[in-house]
Amino acid sequence: MPSSTAKDIAIAMLSELRHGAERSSKIYDELGNAAQNKEIKEALDARQLISSQVLNRLDECFKILGEKPAKVNLRLHEVFIEDFRKELNEIQSPIARKLFVLAKASHLTHLQVGSYMALIAAADSLGHPSVGVLLESCLADKLAFAERTKRTIREVIEQKIAAA
Repeated sequence: MPSSTAKDIAIAMLSELRHGAERSSKIYDELGNAAQNKEIKEALDARQLISSQVLNRLDECFKILGEKPAKVNLRLHEVFIEDFRKELNEIQSPIARKLFVLAKASHLTHLQVGSYMALIAAADSLGHPSVGVLLESCLADKLAFAERTKRTIREVIEQKIAAA
């Protein structure tokens, strides 16, 4: 669908975030299984639960806007998971695998953070403050996960240093 207005662009970006929220659940499950670590798996399982709540908030945004999600390019998530699997298969060290999984989870989250920030500004500019509020709550969840992931990476490294 050609985008000719700011609203068209916002709907396309919102559609990508919604699709990402759907796919993230599956990706977080795969990341958690790949980490082969109980604590990381639990954190990613919690992230999976929050992703389903984010999905509900994004659906509410579409409802407020009187729009339906647009078709999105699926390639970004496909490439992400393909590259993840390929690179993970080459990593033998359990600690390196944990760090890699955490880095990829962080990478995915930060991609979404940028989109939320842009859409919050767009929602406000387009006269939809309630959509902005819903998106800000989604952004808060993403930022909390990013901070938790950063702390977990630090803990993994500190444990490795203490064991050395």
